[in-house]
Amino acid sequence: MTFSSPSWSRLRERGGGVLFALGLNGLLLLALLTMAPQLEQRVEDPRNPVTFEMAPAPAKQEARAEKSKERRKEKAAAASPAPPKPTPPVKRPKDLEKLVLPSPMPFLEMDSMQMAAADIGKIPKKDAGEGASGQGNSSMAAGPGEGPGGVQLFEAEWYRRPSPAELATYIPATAPGDGWGLVACKTVENFRVENCQALGESPQGSGFARAVRLAAWQFLVRPPRVNGKPMIGSWVRIRIDYSRKPADSGAAGM
Repeated sequence: MTFSSPSWSRLRERGGGVLFALGLNGLLLLALLTMAPQLEQRVEDPRNPVTFEMAPAPAKQEARAEKSKERRKEKAAAASPAPPKPTPPVKRPKDLEKLVLPSPMPFLEMDSMQMAAADIGKIPKKDAGEGASGQGNSSMAAGPGEGPGGVQLFEAEWYRRPSPAELATYIPATAPGDGWGLVACKTVENFRVENCQALGESPQGSGFARAVRLAAWQFLVRPPRVNGKPMIGSWVRIRIDYSRKPADSGAAGM
């Protein structure tokens, strides 16, 4: 069997093309395998994880403790009620502080009749509109402007007469047995008087006027009335008589 030359050349050409295509495919496969990323295997650490905590500095701890104590104190102070303010002591007049109490005087002793006369429950009450004159007006002391600064004085009307025991504390130890003291006082609320000033005494220099002035903080005097209306703030004249005689001892307002 014989082959012609053109058929053999065609087979050679086809075989060369197939070999070239196979070689090209092999190169492409090799290039793809070379460029593909390699997967790394992850190796786990067999050791346990280590944890730790940062402790604050000692100075910061102390500062925080102090702040917490202050906050607790402030909360406790806010929750607790404020303590009541102490009541200031009542100051007595300076003249009373310097006063030396005299020894008891025999003429101030009271018998049963005097005790009965001093009982304020037996004193007759007057109407609100009735004054010393019985017409709703208090009687006025004689003389114009006899009081301090030229003010007019009214005669004192007792709401309660002072007891001999209330007067004896302020009688001077060197005072004579008989005499009187005269003062002018300003009437205030609750039948009290204040700003008392000495007007006269007998005998002169006996100290009776000063004794009446010092004892006046205990006096209870009705305020003067004009047309039945109490004139609180007006000035009154108060006279206290002193005597050694038991029957005449005590106080008398004029």
